[in-house]
Amino acid sequence: MDRPREMPATILTADASRPAAAPLADTLRMGANTSPDGRTIGINSRYLTRDGEPWLPVMGELHYARVPEAQWDDVLAKVKAASVDIVSSYVIWRYHERRAGQFDWRARLDLRRFIENCAKRGLYAFVRIGPWVHAEVRYGGIPAWVVDQVPTRCDDPLYLQYVQRFFAEIAAQLADLLWKDGGPVIGIQLENEYNLTGPQQGPTHIATLKRLAREAGLDVPLYTVTGWDNAVFPRREVAPVFGGYADLPWGTSTAMSAPGEVYGFRLTSRVGGDLGAQTHNSEPGDADAVAHETPFLGAEFGGGVPTMYRRRPVLDPDDIAAMLPVQLGSGVNLYGYYMLHGGRNLPGDVDGQESTASGGYNDLPVVNYDFQAPFGANGEAHAVLGKLRPMHLFLQQWGSELATCDVYAPERVPRGADDLETPRFSVRADGDRGFLFFNNHVRQYRMPERRGVQFAVKLATRTVMLPAEPIDIAPGTWFVWPIGLGLGGARLRYATAQPVTRLSTHEGATYVFAATDGIVAEFAFEPDSVTRIESADSHGVLSTHEADGGLIVRPVAGSVFTAMCRDGSRITFITLASEDIERLSGLPFDGQRRLILTDALAFERDGELVLRSMGVAAFDVAVYPPLERDVRSTHAFVEAPRDGVFQRFAVTVPMVAFDVGVASLRVAQKVQPVASGGAALAAVEPAPECFGKAAAWRIEVPIAALNATGLSNAYLSIQYAGDVGRLFSGGDLIDDHFYNGLSWEIGVRNVMIDPQQPLMLTVLPMRADAPVYLDARHDLRGSISDQVAEVFGVKWVPEYEVVLSLASANC
Repeated sequence: MDRPREMPATILTADASRPAAAPLADTLRMGANTSPDGRTIGINSRYLTRDGEPWLPVMGELHYARVPEAQWDDVLAKVKAASVDIVSSYVIWRYHERRAGQFDWRARLDLRRFIENCAKRGLYAFVRIGPWVHAEVRYGGIPAWVVDQVPTRCDDPLYLQYVQRFFAEIAAQLADLLWKDGGPVIGIQLENEYNLTGPQQGPTHIATLKRLAREAGLDVPLYTVTGWDNAVFPRREVAPVFGGYADLPWGTSTAMSAPGEVYGFRLTSRVGGDLGAQTHNSEPGDADAVAHETPFLGAEFGGGVPTMYRRRPVLDPDDIAAMLPVQLGSGVNLYGYYMLHGGRNLPGDVDGQESTASGGYNDLPVVNYDFQAPFGANGEAHAVLGKLRPMHLFLQQWGSELATCDVYAPERVPRGADDLETPRFSVRADGDRGFLFFNNHVRQYRMPERRGVQFAVKLATRTVMLPAEPIDIAPGTWFVWPIGLGLGGARLRYATAQPVTRLSTHEGATYVFAATDGIVAEFAFEPDSVTRIESADSHGVLSTHEADGGLIVRPVAGSVFTAMCRDGSRITFITLASEDIERLSGLPFDGQRRLILTDALAFERDGELVLRSMGVAAFDVAVYPPLERDVRSTHAFVEAPRDGVFQRFAVTVPMVAFDVGVASLRVAQKVQPVASGGAALAAVEPAPECFGKAAAWRIEVPIAALNATGLSNAYLSIQYAGDVGRLFSGGDLIDDHFYNGLSWEIGVRNVMIDPQQPLMLTVLPMRADAPVYLDARHDLRGSISDQVAEVFGVKWVPEYEVVLSLASANC
């Protein structure tokens, strides 16, 4: 809101006048970076390049082996629609070479087919080959037969022979799929969280792995290693990548975490806090020492967090989304998620998860790897996706401009992660243009309202004050605002709305901005660049006036206005409120890229527009620019009255419903107190023989509900209270879940349910004195005196699919 003029403003200042550092070339020895058609992927000391131009992509982790192969094509189409550029994936050695010398690359282990699907969907690929990958699997993915006989993660000659054979197999799978051959594979990550400095270890081992990868034929533009937790690596041979998580489920505390460092700008070091490395190094790592010759790249900014036995945090969408302005404002020039898409461990691999019983530091579910990621274990879209997608669109449009911008700290910086009083912001600038990054959100902590705020940003030749009048910034608010942004013929001095994307239309360029909640959107144009501002819809323009030599436009959220530029061009501006921006996708359809607004998950697949809705059989779709051809639909689809410039359609799908029966088979027995131990000396998952004391229910699902036609999927949604839930089809464990208060969602097409076998749900009781962390919103222990194992309900939830296609031009 605006503040009365008589109240003094709080001026937050940053000096961004120092010239941005010029990038240094040839600081890293990478591989072949030119494709057969002459396209290039490069790297300098400050950013990545694509065809010689600065490039700031979004990368998301998706483990092909944890997703049924029949779903890969759709999964990757959804990832593409989320405006993600690169798919990264671990190659988990354990899965592929269960017995020495016998490799399996079939079905969901078919790495080649997965990478081919990435290429089909226009996605780059980053292959993380390990050989130790962590990935919350046993021995970090190294097969047990290797661990049983040789030292691992070092230059032991026999270990290296095994690694060499594994790398050669990977290279055979990726033949003709590397960038130099015209394929999508642009990068290789070696090892993971490597900070070992003993005999035959240290940077030399990473250099050995890179040599073995190249000798095997894995010759790519980029080689990376993880740079956190005092990581060691050979200088100039690899680029370190970084990350951070909203909570630390690998921690040992049973209390709420302290304020997370991921919500504070990294202005002195790229290395974040504890990221859960399984090994320790008391010496400083190599990452900060090479910061002047390597760009700030991210690979593991948490798209969620895993649920581990002793700590079970529940994240809200803003807990993940607020990390983006902070990390980008800290200088990140590749934003990589771990995970972007959840999944499940291989069917039948009942001892493959990381566990304290097998010497691991953590206890993970045997099967489930949902991660609370933007796309869950079944590929369903979680609410956080709507918060992230506009940021991805922003980076696709303006990432090349942001990549060249240096980071400039504000005059006052917080003392540390626990300083909640000092405002958190930074500026990235290059000359007289840049972006202001602000964050007033810290997970589980209420930040103060920032009252009467204005920003003063000193650029190369001028100081920009924004906005024109002081504003109040509410707790939980975060944003990215442009300064000195060129928009075709118009020059934007600043905006108090976040740029999202640009479209080309018959009438000229259209720019989409996101209004910041609680703050009037304000666009300040350089007056010599525009001649006229006009409302383009019935919402109207709130106001237009001059201030400080600039032309100020304040549109109502949801409205559209046009700017006529002095060069004769016409630019359209759409400002969307947060509730609409979170429904926004930018997808190709009917011959051009369009804005799609809908509550359904929308993605493009082979020229068609696919809409998926969980449990909701009627929804709206808004499109801009309007379609030029008639639309055909697999379901009822009628055009509705327009909403401003948006063409609107109403979609109706015949409802499908099935009842699920739940019958008690046995009640829970008294369980013993949770034991402590393991490497973490904290709560450990109960031993297998303890699960015989779990309560059990027979789940009756009609066969038709497992094979319902006309649906993309269906879910068993289980609401329960207890410690550990497990679902069995006959004698096979098909899914499991550590209770955290969230509904347990099981896609019937994501697990192997045998309709001829009984479906049984078991719940191990949660004791009132269990030394595990639960989010206070979901912690039932205060209301029980002994233990609890209850099922509150099991629902069958359909996932409807509507496919829109275009009528033939001659119809």
